[in-house]
Amino acid sequence: MATEPHSSDSFILRFGELTQASPTRPRDAVLRALDVFLSAFFLLVTSPITIPIALVVLLTSGRPVFYRGERVGRGGRVFEMLKFRTLNPSAEDRLGPFLGDELVRRTRVETTAIGGWLRATQLDEIPQLWNVVRGDMSLVGPRPIRPRFFASLVEELPAYWQRLVVRPGLTGLAQVRRGYETSMAEKLAHDLEWIADRSVRLYLRTLASTAWRVLGQFARGLSGRSR
Repeated sequence: MATEPHSSDSFILRFGELTQASPTRPRDAVLRALDVFLSAFFLLVTSPITIPIALVVLLTSGRPVFYRGERVGRGGRVFEMLKFRTLNPSAEDRLGPFLGDELVRRTRVETTAIGGWLRATQLDEIPQLWNVVRGDMSLVGPRPIRPRFFASLVEELPAYWQRLVVRPGLTGLAQVRRGYETSMAEKLAHDLEWIADRSVRLYLRTLASTAWRVLGQFARGLSGRSR
């Protein structure tokens, strides 16, 4: 069983090799520059609240403060995605085999005292800005998938490997257009639309839609917390 992760990584990398034939575009360099500039800006703007959040997580549920989960990136490279931890320690091991509604149900059981509020306001995702700066992710793109699910999703949806053409995103078309329970097939359709277009205009429009949604969720999260 110890060899299973290596086997999975090899499988992902084989599909990653297919992405090398996909041509790069001049606009990709522009999008990367926007990623670095905007992520650095957002990290600066949110810096006054990141330390308090880290302290509250530490005091209410102990270590580790950050969740580090393996995700599949561009070209099949596996990286560690960062978040403020919102689940009990080692919850990833217990939740690993599940997707969809069952994952949602079990996640509620594993949620920490402050975890639900962090997710409701989406403040738990602030550390992913470091992933964007490092080049693991983009601000806009398909949401990153865990390696263990990649093989089964490629078998179910043959075009799924095309997500490896671009960096996974902190947000994406599927997230701003559809809800969490949307099927993988429908999410893939929106992901492929982004991959085919990936224009600066669509990038900025997706970020604006995300900002509006996050502000609404943040306000509702604060309202719910105050009751």
